[in-house]
Amino acid sequence: MCQLLSMNCNNTASIQFSFTGFSERGGHTSDHVDGWGIAFYEPTGSRLFIDDKPAYESPLARFVKGYEIKSKTVVAHIRKATQGEVGLANCHPFQREWLGQTWFFANNGDLRNYYPELSGPYFPIGSTDSERAFCYLMQVLSRAFKDCVRPPAWTGVAEVLFEAIAPITRHGNFNFTLTNGDALFVHCSSSLYEVNRQHPFPKARLVDVDVEMDLSAVNGTNDRMVVVATEPLTVDEPWIALQTGELRVYVGGELAHARVNPGVERFPVPTVSVGRRPSL
Repeated sequence: MCQLLSMNCNNTASIQFSFTGFSERGGHTSDHVDGWGIAFYEPTGSRLFIDDKPAYESPLARFVKGYEIKSKTVVAHIRKATQGEVGLANCHPFQREWLGQTWFFANNGDLRNYYPELSGPYFPIGSTDSERAFCYLMQVLSRAFKDCVRPPAWTGVAEVLFEAIAPITRHGNFNFTLTNGDALFVHCSSSLYEVNRQHPFPKARLVDVDVEMDLSAVNGTNDRMVVVATEPLTVDEPWIALQTGELRVYVGGELAHARVNPGVERFPVPTVSVGRRPSL
């Protein structure tokens, strides 16, 4: 399956360190070679970069690693295809607009025989189970808040999401990150970890490449952030595993809400990919 990376902060922060290690998993330290993407918010809008090449070999990924991304919320994804061909239309994160906000979604999972009834305005462009699930969630939210003229508070969104997720998880693992730039919604079915960073910031060393950084050199004493990934990205930091069936909401760089559905099942991870062969 795929790999997820997301970050939520109280102040704008850099994602370069985490993304440098994360992108190694796209064809170097792991076989997630079927595309990648990263989305983030800036004061005047949002940006999305996607590529259907392996992240480790992608010129665009090299550009992103050198680009000064400073954002409060970031979502990134490295794909190992289990459903849908390799191509730009199937690269995460996916994006949709709702009530004047851009929402980004990235998924790690494998939903079998999952074809929800979609009646608009949200329809998939590609052919993945992930995008179908995203469209379904956006459809549920838009209907639940159909009388709103402004985006609802994250508390209301979390309540609706918790109920909408349950029937999806009967089809397979459904790890995802969803955000409108203000709140980061994270759901765990099989594997997600978080690490909290704040003053005093430590030195951290990446798992996938021999790079170490003194995080206090790039963050201020008032900065606070949480990083979520499919597998820990660094050693010597206290990564915490999320529970199966857990929905977490991060706002301003800290945990704002957590709720567990004990009925969510953890499925075996598929061992066969439908994408290109890894170039390890």
